[in-house]
Amino acid sequence: MIRQAIFLVGGKGTRLGTLTAETPKPLLQMRPKVRFLDILLENAARQGFSDIILLAGHLGEQVEALYDGRSIRGATIRVVREFEPAGTGGALLQIPHLLDPWFLLANGDSFFDINLRAFATHPPGNAMVRVALHKVRDVSRYGSVTLRHGRIVAFSEKTIDIVGPGLINGGIYLMSRSVLDLIRGKSSLERDLFSTLAQTKALRGKVFDGYFIDIGLPETFASAMREIDRFARRPGAFLDRDGVLNLDSGYTHRPDSLVWMPNAREAVLALNDAGYLVFVITNQSGVARGYYTVADVDAFHRAMQTELAEIGAHVDAFFYCPFHPEAVTAEYRHPSHPDRKPNTGMILRAKREWPVQEKGSFLIGDSQSDMEAASRAGLPGVLFDGSDLLSTVQEALAITRGQSDAFAAEPLACGARLD
Repeated sequence: MIRQAIFLVGGKGTRLGTLTAETPKPLLQMRPKVRFLDILLENAARQGFSDIILLAGHLGEQVEALYDGRSIRGATIRVVREFEPAGTGGALLQIPHLLDPWFLLANGDSFFDINLRAFATHPPGNAMVRVALHKVRDVSRYGSVTLRHGRIVAFSEKTIDIVGPGLINGGIYLMSRSVLDLIRGKSSLERDLFSTLAQTKALRGKVFDGYFIDIGLPETFASAMREIDRFARRPGAFLDRDGVLNLDSGYTHRPDSLVWMPNAREAVLALNDAGYLVFVITNQSGVARGYYTVADVDAFHRAMQTELAEIGAHVDAFFYCPFHPEAVTAEYRHPSHPDRKPNTGMILRAKREWPVQEKGSFLIGDSQSDMEAASRAGLPGVLFDGSDLLSTVQEALAITRGQSDAFAAEPLACGARLD
């Protein structure tokens, strides 16, 4: 599982004029107290990239002061400053000792809303770099990319002579550390490194249709100010665990007892690809009863994340309630803990801690307790019958796409058993 992400945040942003005279481009504010870079880092961290390095250049002391040593969604942030401009390729030569064998590399001045975890799955063993590509109506501003059978064979510089629809570089790369052997001092990734790799058939490309914007021009920065907030807030899918995601064998807690329900991992992937925040909300009274510990629950969830990552999926956050009225110790004894379903504490915590958009959100569970929790929290509830979670999720997504914030909190007819 690839956990390292590098962001290039060293550009001067001269085309933005006075906006970047005293502020690095990625640090421009999109709304009060939210910088463009904040959105990029949040997006990477929530998808399981826990080691994040910022390669800073122009006004890098500001980046260092704001981010070095910070933790975001469990990810550790490090800042490395270049004191002499080395280009997008040469910047990597400053951190060879910090790089994992494979890592994600991304521009810090563009946002491409794709499933990063899926993009970083299964590194191409016969290539050194995979590039995320985006189709646009007019490539003249960006330069174009020629893709043949999954291989990038050419990069064309931006020019008024090449116009019309085509593929562009989306500014996100899955990269092998071995590319450092091909970088010679100050250089450009596209112009130098990628052109060389294209000639040797070592450059792969994958097309995504997610929202894309860069903030390199005053007009695109203005567009980002208007549009990007809708990608910072996302609908949430709240999933019960035992009996929905994994087979409920009775107080399931050991990683070697993890058996996925039919198409459960694929269902999570479908939610990731649809742009949803995915939360697990589960009662774990086995802790209160002394059958296992909270450390065991955490280990089980880590195992779930590892196996989800194998297919490019992830859960954004796990919430569990270890309390029960009949707990063997006072620590976990509570007559009706706010987090224990059908109470809504776990759902409300997710809404407080994450940018959950009410429109389109829903809950999937396999019990009346789950449905009551959904109703109390004002969420549509799907009662899962244990058959095929992917089909249930697909039908729920189809229904909720047409709903409004006033969507009634009643069970959804998604091929599941309903009350």
